[in-house]
Amino acid sequence: MTLRVAVVQFAPKLGQVQANIAKARELCQRITPRSVDIVCLPEMIFTGYIFPDSASISQHLEHPILGPTSRFCAELARKLHCYVAAGYPERLGPHETDPATNNHNPSPQIMTGADGSASQTRFGANSAVMYGPTGERLVNYRKSNLFKNDIPWAIPGTGFSTLLLPSPMGRTTLAICNDLNVQSPATWESLESGPYELAQHCKSEGTQILVLLNAWLHPDGSGDPDSDEEQESVSSRKDSPGDIGDDLDPEWKTLNYWAMRLRPLWAKEEHHVEDGSESSPNNNPSPEHTFVIICNRFGDELGRTFAGSSALLSLHRGSGRPRLLHAMGQREEGVGIWTVGIPSLVVNSS
Repeated sequence: MTLRVAVVQFAPKLGQVQANIAKARELCQRITPRSVDIVCLPEMIFTGYIFPDSASISQHLEHPILGPTSRFCAELARKLHCYVAAGYPERLGPHETDPATNNHNPSPQIMTGADGSASQTRFGANSAVMYGPTGERLVNYRKSNLFKNDIPWAIPGTGFSTLLLPSPMGRTTLAICNDLNVQSPATWESLESGPYELAQHCKSEGTQILVLLNAWLHPDGSGDPDSDEEQESVSSRKDSPGDIGDDLDPEWKTLNYWAMRLRPLWAKEEHHVEDGSESSPNNNPSPEHTFVIICNRFGDELGRTFAGSSALLSLHRGSGRPRLLHAMGQREEGVGIWTVGIPSLVVNSS
């Protein structure tokens, strides 16, 4: 069984939604109908990501069904007869639910300062949508672990999202960028214990495909992941260069970091089930492999540089090393179309 993946990578123009949609349409013209199983576009790809203030992004918030990102995804999914996922800034509904209290609020949420005074109003969510091959919306996911640029305007989601999709997708988890990092108030402990919230969720849910939509910053462009966590190298069919190469080379520090943050999905384990079988706590069979589709953007916004390097990783349980199957360059514009053989796994839909 094969999985056919397309990742769309380019540098969007901040706030120029229609121009960015036109660019995406141009790039996706090379994808023929029924030739791929899923098309991925990065976090907030049509609006851009780093706005100077909350007021600047407020005019670009989208309706989760009728907005330009959802309309684009539905149209492309129907045209190509495949799944399509993309990130966008979502406008909160008039009676939004506060994820912390489950209380309905008739107005946007108010952030409070250290002295208890109201400081900022959060009126949106950093979200991702996935549409199916007939143009139906499957899920609207809200980023759980907000990055510092999200906090002034976005509310966090209530947890990661995993779908049971037909073969070859299987159990598919959708996440956004900083979801990969340690979630506050937790703090980094060690390479062995993490914490690794997203990876542990994937183990628990028996995730076969992890889709990660990013606007990940370049580590040498004022975009350090804000972490002192130790890294382990990705196993690749190429030798990682010692320093950054040209625009068509991947950004190796970033690739290594992504793989390290998914360590529980490939690290050697000290304890094994005696009969050789493994099940996740919710009785979903745990696959031997998780394939990770990471779709990132490149370009510059307000002095910050994005890392590009969209990639496909193969993570085999207990192998002791992640494997890089494919990667785009750090400033490579285009569509990466990749095919990988995946093992069959009977999934429990209950």
